[in-house]
Amino acid sequence: MRVYNFSAGPAVLPEEVLKEAAEDMLNYKGCGMSVMEMSHRSKMFDDIIKTAEKDIRELMNIPDNYKVLFLQGGASQQFAAVPMNLMKNKKAAYIITGQWAKKAFAEAKLYGEAVEVASSADKTFSYIPDCSDLAIPEDADYVYICENNTIYGTKYHTLPNTKGHILVSDVSSCFLSEPIDVTKYGVVYGGVQKNVGPAGLVISIIREDLITDDVLPGTPTMLKWKTQADNDSLYNTPNCWSIYICGLVFKWLKNMGGLSVMKERNEKKAKILYDFLDQSKLFKGTVRPEDRSMMNVPFVTGNEDLDKKFVAESKAAGFENLKGHRTVGGMRASIYNAMPIEGVEKLVEFMADFEKKNG
Repeated sequence: MRVYNFSAGPAVLPEEVLKEAAEDMLNYKGCGMSVMEMSHRSKMFDDIIKTAEKDIRELMNIPDNYKVLFLQGGASQQFAAVPMNLMKNKKAAYIITGQWAKKAFAEAKLYGEAVEVASSADKTFSYIPDCSDLAIPEDADYVYICENNTIYGTKYHTLPNTKGHILVSDVSSCFLSEPIDVTKYGVVYGGVQKNVGPAGLVISIIREDLITDDVLPGTPTMLKWKTQADNDSLYNTPNCWSIYICGLVFKWLKNMGGLSVMKERNEKKAKILYDFLDQSKLFKGTVRPEDRSMMNVPFVTGNEDLDKKFVAESKAAGFENLKGHRTVGGMRASIYNAMPIEGVEKLVEFMADFEKKNG
Protein backbone atom coordinates (compact mmCIF):
# COMPACT_ATOMS: atom_id res chain seq x y z
CA MET A 1 0.00 0.00 0.00
CA ARG A 2 1.29 3.48 -0.88
CA VAL A 3 1.50 5.98 1.96
CA TYR A 4 0.67 9.68 1.83
CA ASN A 5 4.15 11.14 1.40
CA PHE A 6 4.40 14.73 2.65
CA SER A 7 8.19 14.90 2.21
CA ALA A 8 9.73 18.22 1.20
CA GLY A 9 12.00 16.37 -1.24
CA PRO A 10 12.67 13.90 -2.68
CA ALA A 11 8.93 14.02 -2.87
CA VAL A 12 5.75 12.42 -4.13
CA LEU A 13 5.46 11.71 -7.86
CA PRO A 14 2.25 11.06 -9.84
CA GLU A 15 1.26 7.40 -9.70
CA GLU A 16 0.55 7.38 -13.43
CA VAL A 17 4.15 8.46 -14.06
CA LEU A 18 5.56 5.78 -11.76
CA LYS A 19 3.45 3.10 -13.45
CA GLU A 20 4.56 4.17 -16.93
CA ALA A 21 8.19 4.23 -15.81
CA ALA A 22 7.75 0.74 -14.34
CA GLU A 23 6.39 -0.54 -17.64
CA ASP A 24 9.32 1.00 -19.51
CA MET A 25 11.95 -0.08 -16.99
CA LEU A 26 13.32 -3.15 -18.79
CA ASN A 27 12.36 -2.35 -22.35
CA TYR A 28 11.78 1.28 -23.31
CA LYS A 29 9.51 1.57 -26.37
CA GLY A 30 10.62 -1.83 -27.63
CA CYS A 31 14.32 -0.92 -27.86
CA GLY A 32 15.32 -3.84 -25.62
CA MET A 33 16.93 -1.75 -22.88
CA SER A 34 16.12 0.70 -20.09
CA VAL A 35 16.54 4.47 -20.39
CA MET A 36 19.20 4.04 -17.68
CA GLU A 37 21.22 1.87 -20.08
CA MET A 38 20.97 3.78 -23.35
CA SER A 39 23.51 6.21 -24.79
CA HIS A 40 22.76 9.88 -24.26
CA ARG A 41 23.88 10.30 -27.90
CA SER A 42 21.32 7.83 -29.21
CA LYS A 43 18.33 8.80 -31.36
CA MET A 44 16.06 7.30 -28.68
CA PHE A 45 17.37 9.57 -25.92
CA ASP A 46 17.57 12.55 -28.28
CA ASP A 47 13.81 12.21 -28.72
CA ILE A 48 13.33 12.02 -24.93
CA ILE A 49 15.26 15.20 -24.12
CA LYS A 50 13.91 17.19 -27.06
CA THR A 51 10.32 16.23 -26.24
CA ALA A 52 10.88 17.14 -22.58
CA GLU A 53 12.17 20.57 -23.59
CA LYS A 54 9.29 21.13 -25.99
CA ASP A 55 6.74 20.20 -23.33
CA ILE A 56 8.18 22.40 -20.57
CA ARG A 57 8.37 25.29 -23.02
CA GLU A 58 4.68 24.83 -23.78
CA LEU A 59 3.73 24.44 -20.11
CA MET A 60 5.58 27.58 -19.01
CA ASN A 61 5.15 29.56 -22.23
CA ILE A 62 8.93 30.04 -22.37
CA PRO A 63 9.93 32.60 -25.04
CA ASP A 64 12.33 31.62 -27.82
CA ASN A 65 15.06 33.91 -26.44
CA TYR A 66 15.41 31.74 -23.32
CA LYS A 67 17.45 28.55 -23.16
CA VAL A 68 16.27 25.52 -21.20
CA LEU A 69 19.20 23.64 -19.68
CA PHE A 70 19.02 20.23 -17.97
CA LEU A 71 21.97 20.30 -15.57
CA GLN A 72 23.49 18.25 -12.79
CA GLY A 73 24.50 19.31 -9.29
CA GLY A 74 21.05 20.35 -8.14
CA ALA A 75 19.98 23.90 -7.32
CA SER A 76 22.90 24.17 -4.88
CA GLN A 77 25.43 24.07 -7.70
CA GLN A 78 23.69 27.03 -9.29
CA PHE A 79 24.49 29.01 -6.12
CA ALA A 80 28.03 29.21 -7.54
CA ALA A 81 27.15 29.14 -11.25
CA VAL A 82 24.98 32.27 -10.94
CA PRO A 83 27.75 34.62 -9.71
CA MET A 84 30.35 32.92 -11.91
CA ASN A 85 28.26 33.66 -15.01
CA LEU A 86 26.65 36.97 -14.06
CA MET A 87 28.99 38.93 -11.77
CA LYS A 88 30.46 41.32 -14.34
CA ASN A 89 30.72 44.17 -11.79
CA LYS A 90 31.50 41.74 -8.96
CA LYS A 91 28.41 42.89 -7.06
CA ALA A 92 24.96 41.39 -6.51
CA ALA A 93 21.92 42.00 -4.31
CA TYR A 94 20.41 39.16 -2.25
CA ILE A 95 17.08 38.98 -0.41
CA ILE A 96 17.38 36.52 2.47
CA THR A 97 14.16 34.65 3.25
CA GLY A 98 15.43 31.26 4.40
CA GLN A 99 18.17 28.65 4.49
CA TRP A 100 18.61 28.31 0.72
CA ALA A 101 18.85 32.05 0.09
CA LYS A 102 21.35 32.21 2.97
CA LYS A 103 23.45 29.48 1.37
CA ALA A 104 23.30 31.12 -2.06
CA PHE A 105 24.31 34.43 -0.44
CA ALA A 106 27.29 32.83 1.32
CA GLU A 107 28.39 31.19 -1.93
CA ALA A 108 28.17 34.49 -3.86
CA LYS A 109 30.49 36.11 -1.33
CA LEU A 110 33.25 33.81 -2.60
CA TYR A 111 33.13 35.51 -6.00
CA GLY A 112 32.34 39.17 -5.33
CA GLU A 113 30.44 41.57 -3.12
CA ALA A 114 27.10 40.11 -2.15
CA VAL A 115 24.83 42.74 -0.58
CA GLU A 116 21.91 41.81 1.66
CA VAL A 117 19.14 44.24 0.65
CA ALA A 118 16.34 42.67 2.71
CA SER A 119 15.85 39.81 5.16
CA SER A 120 13.18 38.14 7.27
CA ALA A 121 15.68 36.52 9.65
CA ASP A 122 14.44 38.74 12.49
CA LYS A 123 11.25 36.66 12.75
CA THR A 124 12.69 33.23 11.87
CA PHE A 125 11.87 33.72 8.17
CA SER A 126 8.14 33.59 8.88
CA TYR A 127 7.32 36.32 6.35
CA ILE A 128 8.45 37.88 3.06
CA PRO A 129 9.93 41.38 3.50
CA ASP A 130 8.57 44.38 1.62
CA CYS A 131 10.50 44.41 -1.65
CA SER A 132 8.78 47.36 -3.33
CA ASP A 133 11.57 49.91 -2.77
CA LEU A 134 14.83 48.19 -1.95
CA ALA A 135 18.20 49.92 -1.69
CA ILE A 136 19.69 47.99 -4.61
CA PRO A 137 23.20 49.16 -5.57
CA GLU A 138 23.09 50.69 -9.05
CA ASP A 139 26.05 48.59 -10.19
CA ALA A 140 24.58 45.31 -8.91
CA ASP A 141 24.72 42.63 -11.60
CA TYR A 142 21.50 40.96 -10.46
CA VAL A 143 18.94 40.60 -7.66
CA TYR A 144 18.57 37.09 -6.21
CA ILE A 145 15.60 35.46 -4.48
CA CYS A 146 14.48 32.02 -3.38
CA GLU A 147 10.86 32.31 -4.47
CA ASN A 148 9.28 29.60 -2.31
CA ASN A 149 10.95 28.74 0.97
CA THR A 150 10.61 25.01 1.53
CA ILE A 151 11.73 24.97 5.15
CA TYR A 152 9.80 28.00 6.40
CA GLY A 153 6.72 27.79 4.17
CA THR A 154 6.79 31.30 2.71
CA LYS A 155 6.25 32.42 -0.89
CA TYR A 156 6.71 35.65 -2.84
CA HIS A 157 3.26 36.52 -4.15
CA THR A 158 4.65 39.71 -5.69
CA LEU A 159 8.10 39.71 -7.26
CA PRO A 160 10.61 42.29 -5.97
CA ASN A 161 10.99 45.64 -7.68
CA THR A 162 14.50 45.09 -9.03
CA LYS A 163 14.74 48.66 -10.40
CA GLY A 164 15.83 47.42 -13.79
CA HIS A 165 18.29 44.80 -12.55
CA ILE A 166 18.24 41.16 -13.65
CA LEU A 167 16.08 38.97 -11.42
CA VAL A 168 17.45 35.51 -10.58
CA SER A 169 15.05 33.13 -8.85
CA ASP A 170 15.40 29.69 -7.31
CA VAL A 171 11.95 28.14 -7.74
CA SER A 172 12.83 24.61 -6.64
CA SER A 173 9.84 24.03 -4.37
CA CYS A 174 7.19 25.87 -6.42
CA PHE A 175 8.38 24.74 -9.86
CA LEU A 176 5.43 24.14 -12.23
CA SER A 177 2.88 24.63 -9.44
CA GLU A 178 1.29 27.64 -11.16
CA PRO A 179 1.83 29.81 -14.26
CA ILE A 180 4.64 32.37 -14.14
CA ASP A 181 5.72 35.10 -16.53
CA VAL A 182 9.19 33.94 -17.54
CA THR A 183 9.98 37.32 -19.13
CA LYS A 184 10.12 38.90 -15.65
CA TYR A 185 13.24 36.85 -14.88
CA GLY A 186 16.74 36.78 -16.28
CA VAL A 187 17.31 33.36 -14.77
CA VAL A 188 14.83 30.99 -13.16
CA TYR A 189 15.97 27.57 -11.99
CA GLY A 190 14.90 24.71 -9.79
CA GLY A 191 16.06 21.39 -8.47
CA VAL A 192 13.45 18.94 -9.69
CA GLN A 193 13.26 16.61 -6.67
CA LYS A 194 10.54 18.59 -4.91
CA ASN A 195 7.80 19.01 -7.50
CA VAL A 196 8.95 17.70 -10.88
CA GLY A 197 11.00 14.51 -10.80
CA PRO A 198 13.67 12.40 -9.08
CA ALA A 199 16.73 13.98 -7.47
CA GLY A 200 19.89 14.73 -9.42
CA LEU A 201 18.73 17.35 -11.92
CA VAL A 202 18.29 21.10 -11.99
CA ILE A 203 16.44 22.83 -14.82
CA SER A 204 17.74 26.32 -15.57
CA ILE A 205 15.82 28.71 -17.82
CA ILE A 206 18.17 31.50 -18.85
CA ARG A 207 17.72 34.51 -21.12
CA GLU A 208 20.08 34.11 -24.07
CA ASP A 209 21.83 37.48 -23.70
CA LEU A 210 23.06 36.33 -20.27
CA ILE A 211 24.79 33.28 -21.75
CA THR A 212 28.22 34.47 -22.83
CA ASP A 213 31.93 33.69 -22.64
CA ASP A 214 32.33 36.67 -20.32
CA VAL A 215 32.45 34.74 -17.04
CA LEU A 216 34.61 35.03 -13.94
CA PRO A 217 38.19 33.81 -14.39
CA GLY A 218 38.55 30.24 -13.16
CA THR A 219 34.93 29.29 -13.86
CA PRO A 220 34.95 25.53 -14.49
CA THR A 221 34.00 24.50 -18.02
CA MET A 222 31.03 22.54 -16.68
CA LEU A 223 29.65 25.58 -14.83
CA LYS A 224 29.72 27.90 -17.83
CA TRP A 225 26.16 28.21 -19.04
CA LYS A 226 27.51 28.72 -22.56
CA THR A 227 29.16 25.30 -22.47
CA GLN A 228 25.85 23.70 -21.62
CA ALA A 229 23.78 25.83 -24.00
CA ASP A 230 26.11 25.26 -26.96
CA ASN A 231 25.87 21.52 -26.39
CA ASP A 232 22.10 21.32 -25.74
CA SER A 233 22.73 20.05 -22.17
CA LEU A 234 24.79 17.15 -23.61
CA TYR A 235 28.35 18.39 -23.02
CA ASN A 236 28.81 15.31 -20.86
CA THR A 237 26.46 12.45 -19.95
CA PRO A 238 23.43 14.11 -18.32
CA ASN A 239 21.09 12.60 -15.77
CA CYS A 240 19.20 10.68 -18.44
CA TRP A 241 16.83 8.91 -16.06
CA SER A 242 15.74 12.09 -14.28
CA ILE A 243 15.22 13.91 -17.58
CA TYR A 244 13.06 11.00 -18.78
CA ILE A 245 10.91 11.05 -15.61
CA CYS A 246 10.57 14.84 -15.76
CA GLY A 247 9.41 14.42 -19.35
CA LEU A 248 6.68 12.04 -18.15
CA VAL A 249 5.67 14.56 -15.48
CA PHE A 250 5.44 17.30 -18.11
CA LYS A 251 3.09 15.07 -20.13
CA TRP A 252 1.06 14.40 -16.98
CA LEU A 253 0.78 18.12 -16.27
CA LYS A 254 -0.37 18.80 -19.82
CA ASN A 255 -2.94 16.01 -19.57
CA MET A 256 -4.20 17.45 -16.29
CA GLY A 257 -4.89 20.74 -18.09
CA GLY A 258 -1.67 22.69 -17.61
CA LEU A 259 -0.39 25.05 -14.96
CA SER A 260 -3.58 27.10 -14.55
CA VAL A 261 -5.44 23.93 -13.57
CA MET A 262 -2.59 22.90 -11.27
CA LYS A 263 -2.76 26.29 -9.55
CA GLU A 264 -6.49 25.81 -8.89
CA ARG A 265 -5.88 22.31 -7.51
CA ASN A 266 -3.00 23.49 -5.34
CA GLU A 267 -4.98 26.45 -3.98
CA LYS A 268 -7.83 24.11 -3.08
CA LYS A 269 -5.51 21.68 -1.27
CA ALA A 270 -3.73 24.46 0.61
CA LYS A 271 -7.03 26.07 1.64
CA ILE A 272 -8.24 22.83 3.23
CA LEU A 273 -5.15 22.66 5.42
CA TYR A 274 -4.85 26.37 6.21
CA ASP A 275 -8.56 26.66 7.02
CA PHE A 276 -8.17 23.86 9.54
CA LEU A 277 -5.06 25.44 11.09
CA ASP A 278 -6.80 28.83 11.36
CA GLN A 279 -9.71 27.40 13.40
CA SER A 280 -7.73 24.81 15.38
CA LYS A 281 -7.17 25.35 19.10
CA LEU A 282 -4.22 22.92 19.18
CA PHE A 283 -2.35 23.42 15.90
CA LYS A 284 -1.19 26.70 14.46
CA GLY A 285 0.60 27.78 11.30
CA THR A 286 3.94 29.54 11.64
CA VAL A 287 3.78 31.86 8.59
CA ARG A 288 2.22 35.29 8.20
CA PRO A 289 -1.03 34.52 6.30
CA GLU A 290 -0.36 36.81 3.32
CA ASP A 291 3.02 35.11 2.69
CA ARG A 292 1.92 31.48 2.94
CA SER A 293 3.17 28.89 0.47
CA MET A 294 0.80 26.59 -1.39
CA MET A 295 3.49 23.92 -1.43
CA ASN A 296 4.98 23.76 2.08
CA VAL A 297 2.87 24.19 5.21
CA PRO A 298 4.71 24.27 8.57
CA PHE A 299 2.68 24.05 11.79
CA VAL A 300 3.21 23.45 15.51
CA THR A 301 1.26 22.62 18.66
CA GLY A 302 3.50 24.76 20.87
CA ASN A 303 4.52 21.68 22.85
CA GLU A 304 7.58 19.75 21.66
CA ASP A 305 6.49 16.49 23.27
CA LEU A 306 3.07 16.77 21.65
CA ASP A 307 4.71 17.52 18.30
CA LYS A 308 6.77 14.34 18.62
CA LYS A 309 3.69 12.36 19.55
CA PHE A 310 1.84 13.70 16.52
CA VAL A 311 4.70 12.83 14.15
CA ALA A 312 4.92 9.29 15.56
CA GLU A 313 1.18 8.64 15.45
CA SER A 314 0.76 10.17 11.99
CA LYS A 315 3.51 7.92 10.66
CA ALA A 316 1.79 4.87 12.14
CA ALA A 317 -1.41 6.00 10.39
CA GLY A 318 0.27 6.15 6.96
CA PHE A 319 1.27 9.81 6.78
CA GLU A 320 5.00 9.96 6.05
CA ASN A 321 7.59 12.72 6.49
CA LEU A 322 5.55 15.22 8.51
CA LYS A 323 8.38 16.10 10.88
CA GLY A 324 9.39 19.75 10.52
CA HIS A 325 12.87 20.88 9.57
CA ARG A 326 15.29 20.94 12.49
CA THR A 327 15.59 24.76 12.31
CA VAL A 328 11.84 25.23 12.77
CA GLY A 329 10.68 22.16 14.69
CA GLY A 330 7.08 21.05 14.77
CA MET A 331 5.57 19.64 11.59
CA ARG A 332 5.55 20.42 7.89
CA ALA A 333 3.27 19.10 5.17
CA SER A 334 4.60 19.48 1.64
CA ILE A 335 1.61 19.25 -0.67
CA TYR A 336 3.15 19.33 -4.13
CA ASN A 337 1.35 18.85 -7.46
CA ALA A 338 1.26 15.06 -7.18
CA MET A 339 -0.26 14.99 -3.68
CA PRO A 340 -3.92 14.04 -4.24
CA ILE A 341 -6.56 16.17 -2.58
CA GLU A 342 -7.74 13.17 -0.55
CA GLY A 343 -4.27 13.03 1.03
CA VAL A 344 -4.78 16.52 2.46
CA GLU A 345 -8.37 15.75 3.46
CA LYS A 346 -7.29 12.60 5.31
CA LEU A 347 -4.46 14.49 7.02
CA VAL A 348 -6.90 17.12 8.28
CA GLU A 349 -9.24 14.36 9.52
CA PHE A 350 -6.32 12.81 11.40
CA MET A 351 -5.31 16.20 12.85
CA ALA A 352 -8.88 16.88 14.03
CA ASP A 353 -9.01 13.46 15.71
CA PHE A 354 -5.61 14.04 17.32
CA GLU A 355 -6.80 17.40 18.62
CA LYS A 356 -9.90 15.83 20.21
CA LYS A 357 -7.75 13.30 22.03
CA ASN A 358 -4.93 15.68 23.02
CA GLY A 359 -6.40 19.19 23.05
